Amino acid sequence: MLLRWKPGLPLALLLLLGLLSPCSPGLSGRPAPAKDVAVLEFSTQRPVHLLSPAFLSVTIDGNLATDPRFLTFLGSPKLRTLARGLSPAYLRFGGTKSDFLIFDPKKEPTSEERHYWKSDVNWDVCKSGSIPSDVEKRLQLEWPFQEQLLLREQHQKQFKNSTYSKPNSFRMKAGIYIDGFQLGEDFIDLHKLLRKSAFKNAKLYGPDISQPRRKNAEMLKSFLKTGGKVIDSVTWHHYYLNGQDATKEDFLNPDVMDTFISSAQKIFQVVEETRPHKKVWLGETSSAYGGGAPSLSNTFIAGFMWLDKLGLSAKLGIEVVMRQVLFGAGTYHLVDRNFEPLPDYWLSLLFKKLVGTKVLTASVRGPERSKLRVYLHCTNNNHPQYKEGALTLYALNLHNVTKRLQLPRHLGDKQVDKYLMQPSGPDGLLSKSVQLNGQTLKMVNDQTLPALTEKPLQPGSALGLPPFSYGFFVIRNAKVAACI
Repeated sequence: MLLRWKPGLPLALLLLLGLLSPCSPGLSGRPAPAKDVAVLEFSTQRPVHLLSPAFLSVTIDGNLATDPRFLTFLGSPKLRTLARGLSPAYLRFGGTKSDFLIFDPKKEPTSEERHYWKSDVNWDVCKSGSIPSDVEKRLQLEWPFQEQLLLREQHQKQFKNSTYSKPNSFRMKAGIYIDGFQLGEDFIDLHKLLRKSAFKNAKLYGPDISQPRRKNAEMLKSFLKTGGKVIDSVTWHHYYLNGQDATKEDFLNPDVMDTFISSAQKIFQVVEETRPHKKVWLGETSSAYGGGAPSLSNTFIAGFMWLDKLGLSAKLGIEVVMRQVLFGAGTYHLVDRNFEPLPDYWLSLLFKKLVGTKVLTASVRGPERSKLRVYLHCTNNNHPQYKEGALTLYALNLHNVTKRLQLPRHLGDKQVDKYLMQPSGPDGLLSKSVQLNGQTLKMVNDQTLPALTEKPLQPGSALGLPPFSYGFFVIRNAKVAACI
């Protein structure tokens, strides 16, 4: 604002007018935010990454196959309903135990297995169309080729199992040392075998190394130099903590969460140096290794690590994240032994329904960003309630006070739907049940998931996030070109 002195008007008054002017430097037209308000900044010009529709996928640990009730578990109508809710997704069958499993097609089935295949439940599965007749015939036709492949592989390896999980830990687990070069050669041999079988169009992923410390990084580098050309994506595993000594404080510590960034960046560095532009997947991941942290990994508090890892993975460009486990081993499962969904299941279900594959950029202005963590995507185009161009913001509040998120000005008048997740019951952060917008989430019955009901907010209002909570905010009719 240019002030011009007029005769008769005191100069001091002119200076005062200049200081009070809304256009004067150092004073914006928007009031300074209150202490509990966090101002958000978005970059939505173009997606920074494009994820697989199966970005959030799940695993089943090989250890479950040693239980005589294995097939009965997987045949549970309730478990199948819960799994269907997370589709589309990959299902990885693996884990350390898979390195010691031998496939024996001539072995007599257990009484539980025999009962399962004769049961009404299994007959209903076949009749329902879950296994179409043409697929069943195809499987029957392919079995001789599968058997040949298995026998040939067993013979070449002198009847040693050849399924690899975490090859860097072979020496500790089995007294066997395999370097990255040899592992790469093995993958090339497997690729050749697959090309000559009914699996010629199958994808191949590996090598499933664990944390990329020096020796593991060297193994990955030599593996990729040798066998990287035959794999479709590079896979690695990540856990934040040792489940035996992890604490509640660890699960809420932003510094612990940030350790994932350096590990992922190291993987990307090795990949770019050896096989540029090769896709990177998290082939197995959860909060704590060793089966999880008892009374922590299966409670509400675990959701902070899980949601943050999903956000960071998307932001860094990891195409698929496979959660250990859907059901079975340890305490880091999404569904417990009674087929009851745990908090991380409901969090995963919401993520699937609301979060799209196009990754955008969001940040918190100022020093709040370590304990107030935010991520932004285009909204899932398959959600029947939202139009193309909508945005999904997901956020977690590690502060012990409520924080209010303030959208960028150009989105301030948009309708926002809130999906707030908080623990349910007296156990607080250690609860095994969860509320969505104040309502405890439970299955309607074994075949029906509950409605995930939004809470519409008044346009222009701040997005409230109570202490130690996380949630999703869908910005309707944002009309972001990158999301259309």
